Amino acid sequence: MFDHIVFGVSDYATSKAFFLKALEPIGMTIVSEGPLGVELSADGKSSLCLRRIEEKTAHLHLAFVAQNRQQVEAFHRAALQAGAKDNGAPGLRPNYSGRYYAAFVIGPDGHNIEVVCHESEA
Repeated sequence: MFDHIVFGVSDYATSKAFFLKALEPIGMTIVSEGPLGVELSADGKSSLCLRRIEEKTAHLHLAFVAQNRQQVEAFHRAALQAGAKDNGAPGLRPNYSGRYYAAFVIGPDGHNIEVVCHESEA
């Protein structure tokens, strides 16, 4: 599994605010921030690092694990409130598996951001 993911964002302030709000439902908070950018983590073991850059970034698909379906739904609401574009409302994705419950949004730099729960509804 990943230790950390680092990528550039073209509008640092907007992206930082977006990721903090959108990923708050899964416990993502700031670990550190400095001249290069910000490091976010939900578990203290792996991190997402946003770096200040001038150029437009290539689009990524970032998928984060949720502990339950309510976190998936809360992520989707929070991301839309933070300015994301809907790219797939919360729901089961049976083409992936019988328990793959996810939501997708497009963030400030065009990244496809997903939060997924692999647990059953109960």
